[in-house]
Amino acid sequence: MVTLAINIASFLLLLALVMCFLRIALGPTLADRVVALDVLNILAVAYCALLAIASGQPVYLDAAIALALVAFLVSVAFARFIEKSGSRTVTNSHGEHNDN
Repeated sequence: MVTLAINIASFLLLLALVMCFLRIALGPTLADRVVALDVLNILAVAYCALLAIASGQPVYLDAAIALALVAFLVSVAFARFIEKSGSRTVTNSHGEHNDN
């Protein structure tokens, strides 16, 4: 029964991986591509957890935790990049917009 669940989960992860790569390739905006890349990182963490369950080796969970930490840092870095490359409109203390 566990083997069937692992096989189904592997198939669903593979399907999500294909859709994620399509969004990265075809995403109309940079934000779409960044979100798809973040989902790709989450899928990699899920695959590591699935591999830990299938093999019975808890070392894959350590890899999943490390990958999740790195993925979080990459997401923050991409968010800062998008923020800095976006609009240069600044809001002052009165709520008025000033273009810089």
